[in-house]
Order: sequence, then C-alpha cells, then structure tokens
Amino acid sequence: METQQLAVAPAAPTFWSSIREAIRGSHQDFTTGSLNRAIILLAIPMVLEMVLESLFAVVDVFWVGRLGADAVATVGLTESLLSLIFAIGLGLSLSTTAMVARRIGEKDPAGAAVAGVQAIAIGLVTSAIIGIPSLFYAPDLLRLMGASPQVIAVGSGYARIALGGGGAIMLLFLNNAIFRGAGDAAIAMRLLWVSNIINLILDPCLIFGWGPFPKLGVTGAAAATFTGRSIGVLYQFYRLLRGTERIRILRRQIHINLQVLVRLLRVSLTGILQFAIAHTSWIGLVRIVSIFGSAALAGYTIAIRILIFIIMPSWGLSNAAATLVGQNLGAKQPERAQISVWRTGFYNMLFLGAIGIFFLFFATPAVRLFTQDPAVVPLASACLRILSYGNIGYAYGMVMLQAFNGAGDTVTPTIVNFFGFWILEIPLAYFLAISMRMEANGVYISIVIAECAIAGAGILLFRRGKWKGQKI
Repeated sequence: METQQLAVAPAAPTFWSSIREAIRGSHQDFTTGSLNRAIILLAIPMVLEMVLESLFAVVDVFWVGRLGADAVATVGLTESLLSLIFAIGLGLSLSTTAMVARRIGEKDPAGAAVAGVQAIAIGLVTSAIIGIPSLFYAPDLLRLMGASPQVIAVGSGYARIALGGGGAIMLLFLNNAIFRGAGDAAIAMRLLWVSNIINLILDPCLIFGWGPFPKLGVTGAAAATFTGRSIGVLYQFYRLLRGTERIRILRRQIHINLQVLVRLLRVSLTGILQFAIAHTSWIGLVRIVSIFGSAALAGYTIAIRILIFIIMPSWGLSNAAATLVGQNLGAKQPERAQISVWRTGFYNMLFLGAIGIFFLFFATPAVRLFTQDPAVVPLASACLRILSYGNIGYAYGMVMLQAFNGAGDTVTPTIVNFFGFWILEIPLAYFLAISMRMEANGVYISIVIAECAIAGAGILLFRRGKWKGQKI
C-alpha cells in the first residue's frame, strides 16, 4: 500500500510578516496576488523613504532655528529657489518610474535598465547647467527673492552650497525612481538611511563647530546635507551596477540610446512642467509672505517644514500607487491598476485626516520643538493649523495625480496644476493677504482652497479612465 502524503498549503502571510518583508525587500510580483498585500509591500518602504527624505529638511531647520530668524529665513528663501531643481528632479523621476515600471510589468528588465541609464544621463547634464551658475549668483538670487541685507550676509554661503550642489538632490531622486519603478522600494529606503545618518551627525558639528569641525553657522547645514546626499548617490550607483533581483545596469548598457532618451524626454518635459508649476508657485507664495517681515517668513518656513515631514509618508503611498499603475498596465491589467489607486487614496485620506486633527490641537507644541522665538511661534502655529484643514484634499489629490504619472500621462496633472496653482492659488493668495488685509494667513487659506480644488479635479478626471490607454 502506497503511503499518501497530504500537501500542506503554506500559511497565508500575516500583516506583521508582510511589514517585515516590506522592510527587508519583497520578491513578490506586484501584478498578481493580493492587492492589499502589494500596497503594503510597496508603500511601507516608500513611506519610510519619504520620511527619511523629509528628515533632511526637518533636521536642518531644527538646528538652524537656534541661530535666529534671519538664518531660518535663509533656509526658507533658498528652499523656494531649490524648487526648480526639485521640479526637474521630480519630473524626471516620475517619467523614469513610469517607464521602468512598464518595462518590468512587461518582463523586460534589460529595457528597464536602459531607461534608467538615459534618465541618469539627463540628470547629470541638467545638474551642471543649473548648479554651476548658482555657485556664482546665489547672493543675487536671494536678493531677487526679497531677502534683507542681513539675510544675504548670513545666508550666501548656505545658498551657494545648496543650489550649486543641487545635482546630488537630482541624482538621489532619479536613482531611487529607478529602484521604485522596478519594485525595489526597500533598497531606495535603505539608501536614504545612509544619507540621513551622515546628515544627522554632521549638521550640529558643522553648524556649531563641535569637536574638530569648523563653526560654519547656517552654511554648515548646507554642507552637511550635501555631504550626506552625495555619499548616498555613490551608494546608489554601486547598487545599480551590482544589481538586484529585479534590475541591474550592465556595463554594456551604459551608453546613450537616442530612441529611449527622446521618449523619456518627451514624457519628462510635461512632468517637469507639472512640478515646475507646482513648486514655482511656492516661490510666489514665499514672495508674498516676505512682505510681512522675517518673523512671518521664519514662521512660514518652520510650519512648511513640519507639514512636509508629515506629508512625505503620503507621497510614499502615492508613489506606491504610481508603481502599481505602471506595472499593472504593462501586464495588461488596467482594472487592477484602477482599484489600487482608489484603495491607496482611501488609506492616504485616513492617515492625513488623523494628522490634520492632531495639529488642530497641538500646532503650538510642535512649533516650539523648532523655535522659542515669541515673534515666530504664534505665526508658525497659525500657519500649521490653517494648512491642516486641507489634509484630506492633499491626500486624494497627490494619489490621483501620481496615478496619471504612473500611467505615463503627465499632461493631465500638468494642466490641473496650472489651473490650481497659478490661476487659482497665487491670485487668491495676493487678494486675501493684501487686498483683504489678512496678511500671511490669507496665503495659507489660499493653499487649502487650491489643494482641495486640485483633488476634486483629479478625482473627476481619473474616473473618466482615459489614462488606461496611455502608451509609453
């Protein structure tokens, strides 16, 4: 008589085992199996990646806040100028993620690697074009933004390093976009651990001259951040060349492929324009806030840094939605892509809604972690409290627009951003702040209204479903 063996089905993964797998790095094919599990495996490392990215900003302002309002104002003005670099980096990144994800969904890792090489080439050239002039004209750029002579004297060194070293930001974005598109979100997360640990150590050392380090003041914050990011970029290149289970760049693939490069540029240009519209609108807002003095500008800078730190995890969820859309469209599963976006948007709403309620009650204690200046604390608290009313709008808006980007449709979010930020937000901010004499609070109210309008438009356009037929 033959011995019959009963096959035992493997136990279904638990929530906590999924979290552990997400942090270690998952081997799952995201175009099959449980969609909730796919969202967890992608979103957790992407959320942690975004938290780590936002730590650069939070750590800087935490230490710089000890140097006074002029130093904080320097950081705020320079960040607004960096918005151009962020816009180009994010625009290139979203098209890179979309193209790499589509090739991975088609089971073409070699094509994904070729697309990654073209993105890096574009990033290197763009970084040189922007960074070299910024080294020489940083003080003039601060002056153009309305900086006082005191702020220019204090902050020129910071601006030179931050703007001139923008290539590190761009390459950090682009390389992590390659990993995210391939589904290697855990690697992107761990890369930022390296950068942030270096930044965390160097920031106070270079700002205050601890130990053998020189005392550089606010300039030290820029030097620490640039050093941390640059080492992170070198580690990214090492991992791309060494390879992962999903993607590896071989030496023979390191060359210009004009067909892929042009296709990537075509998608990227509207993507860059999309983020340029969004980020340069912040320049307009900062310019309006600067009318009301250094204290108002410092308050705005601190509140925005706190808000960015909180919203970055939501960007992680949005990036997960973009990867799922790209890979599932590549696998010819548009309905699965659509369901993933609605679920991710709902989870994002729950998260940011809870955070918004928290800051309605605890805005002032949060601000006091960064400054004790009696002129700045109430202004920053008011900004943080007002912006928290728009959290649900931010939650859905960012997921919907990233879903279009993940499909390779960068035109729709660009149009939405143009009308939301430049036709609605900037004129409304000026009207409320100046004409209605609401001062800086008028600017903050305009942000809430514009973001909610963008979310509504994104939802309506996503429901139409034209993105499902997008080619890339």
